Amino acid sequence: MYELHIANKNYSSWSLRPWVLMRELGIEFEERLLRFGDAREWDRYRKIAPAGKVPCLVDEGQSIWDSLAITEYLAERHSAVWPMHRLARAWARSAAAEMHSGFTDLRRNCSMTCGVRIQLHEHPAALARDLTRMAELWRDGLDRFGGPYLAGSAFTAVDAFFAPVAFRIQTYALALDAAAASYAARLLALPSMRRWYADALAETFRDEPHEAEMRAIGRIIADERTSA
Repeated sequence: MYELHIANKNYSSWSLRPWVLMRELGIEFEERLLRFGDAREWDRYRKIAPAGKVPCLVDEGQSIWDSLAITEYLAERHSAVWPMHRLARAWARSAAAEMHSGFTDLRRNCSMTCGVRIQLHEHPAALARDLTRMAELWRDGLDRFGGPYLAGSAFTAVDAFFAPVAFRIQTYALALDAAAASYAARLLALPSMRRWYADALAETFRDEPHEAEMRAIGRIIADERTSA
């Protein structure tokens, strides 16, 4: 069985991508969760993933690291990872790659923290441009392939790559047009996303660097997490 190494669910957006993909597609795996800040645990983890970053998939002793590499590895064995139609698959790969390498201002100004609600201190123009582009990209996929997911009727890897954004939209109350907001709500309602969110709320561990980042970018107006 696959092993998927991830970090704390409250914070780790990169871990969410393969986790939600595998859960939604019914691909079985054993979860291995590392706690941010535990130096000894991360030192041991580097024997599995020398880059020392999550996520990492282990299959038959082989480590596959980086969410995009994991996705492509899974696609070689599971046909539902990407859309079946050639053009939809090409669009989905392009959109996922754009998310993987882009939207840096969204990441910088709105770090993922599932159980907290934050009012940003400021809304930089670069963040607004990222949100405009994201809404444009989502509308393109939904209109082009008919929805309800980005590349058609089925949840695929491209939706998994944008799943962390849905949590960011919820955390920071980011304004989107109706179509984009509806798609984000659809992601949040997925069984796998509800499970991840419940697990994140149940975590009592707090990673101070992540917590400090939250306080720096905005005012915390609600915290739904279990008390530390």
